[in-house]
Amino acid sequence: MESIQLLNTAIIKSKEKKVNQSFEERLNQVCNSPVIEVLNKCITQYAETQKISRDQAALQVVEAIRELDSIWSDYVVMEGIDRLKNLLRNTH
Repeated sequence: MESIQLLNTAIIKSKEKKVNQSFEERLNQVCNSPVIEVLNKCITQYAETQKISRDQAALQVVEAIRELDSIWSDYVVMEGIDRLKNLLRNTH
């Protein structure tokens, strides 16, 4: 159990090092980017066509993007697992 706790702690600490601490600067850059302006227009149009609030439209857009990201993450993992299986089969 101690080794699992140690590994979990190491994983968390390794992620901390990757996180850029300039959140405010990064947030400002993203919020002022042309892509956010386009997304804002899309959300407004989507809300109007679906007759829902802009909040609901924004939430649906974010959920759809997260689902796409999740699907592709799963796909990439499965591709990696499949390649590892093939490598292991070919080495025996």
